[in-house]
Amino acid sequence: MGVAVTTRVLLVTILVALAASTTAAASPPIAAQRARAHAVEQRVSTLGVQLESVVQRWDGERAALQRVDGRLQRTTAALHIAHRNLRRANARLEQRLVLLYVSPPPGTVEILAGSKSISDLIDAIETAQSFSRQDKAIAGAARRYQGQLVRTRTALRRERRNRAALASQLATERTSIANGIAAQRRLLASIHESIATLIARQAAEQRRQAALRQREIARRVAAARARAAAQVVQQAAPPVATPPPATATPAPAPAPTPAPAAPAPPSAHASAASIAARYLGVPYVWGGASPGGFDCSGLVMYVYAQLGVALPHYTVAQWNATTPIPTSALEPGDLVFFDGLGHVGIYIGGGQFIHAPHTGTVVQIASLSGYWAAHLDGARRVQ
Repeated sequence: MGVAVTTRVLLVTILVALAASTTAAASPPIAAQRARAHAVEQRVSTLGVQLESVVQRWDGERAALQRVDGRLQRTTAALHIAHRNLRRANARLEQRLVLLYVSPPPGTVEILAGSKSISDLIDAIETAQSFSRQDKAIAGAARRYQGQLVRTRTALRRERRNRAALASQLATERTSIANGIAAQRRLLASIHESIATLIARQAAEQRRQAALRQREIARRVAAARARAAAQVVQQAAPPVATPPPATATPAPAPAPTPAPAAPAPPSAHASAASIAARYLGVPYVWGGASPGGFDCSGLVMYVYAQLGVALPHYTVAQWNATTPIPTSALEPGDLVFFDGLGHVGIYIGGGQFIHAPHTGTVVQIASLSGYWAAHLDGARRVQ
């Protein structure tokens, strides 16, 4: 029996070590991939801010370019009108020159001869000079206006070229950043796919390990039942009388031996260990008492409810509702209490128990050593 127990303990130790190494091997790659995904998300966010800035500048340059185009169109239209006006002014000057050539204006003597009074003389001289100044002013104004429009159009064309070049540069920058974001998003999708693959592999390995643990726990339960049955048979068998030796003198009566201490009654609920193993990996939920989530006493209550035993959802009440046993008599299905009755678990044999530790963890196997051994309050058996 001692060899078998040692073998089982060794097997369980190997299984737990394998599970721990599997979890340790699987978790860091997932954590690293998640950290990598977070870094990529940060880069995408940064690129998004840069892209928004470039897009806004590009929109501004497009609006400014549209305004320049409008001004350029109006200036070009005005320049066409100025050209027409200048042609008309030049035509009038040409006609005036032709008339002057064909019919020269009257000289001073002629003006004096044709004037009947001083007033007529002044009017005639002013009229001749007025026509000449007016024609020259019209032509000069037309030339100046045309020159101004030409300069304005040149400046507008230069501004348009500069703004068009800047808008093109911003469009190129926008395309480059957008392509960078698309590439980062593709990388992010690939990382998420890798994470999903790793999680699926880890889950499959955890299921495999859980199945191994359940089979091992089932073997322990069967062994515990066999030991309990053997103990019952041994206690029920009558003592075998041995005949006294054939001697002439009667042998002295043997000294009475003290009666052995009554052993703890065998566990009637060893299968509680097998049932508890079904919920390995279920997340801890404060106040939880279902496969959607357990706390420590909720797990015990739910497991034993499936065996027809109603236990309260409270560690102290569960302690009071069960029978004390020495830790040396622990069998699968017994309860172990810790931390001033602040925590409870289900013993599965081999110095291990199943429990729901605390928020952020899952139902798992722990060893009655180290911290748990130092904080063990005692063991109880459900009758």
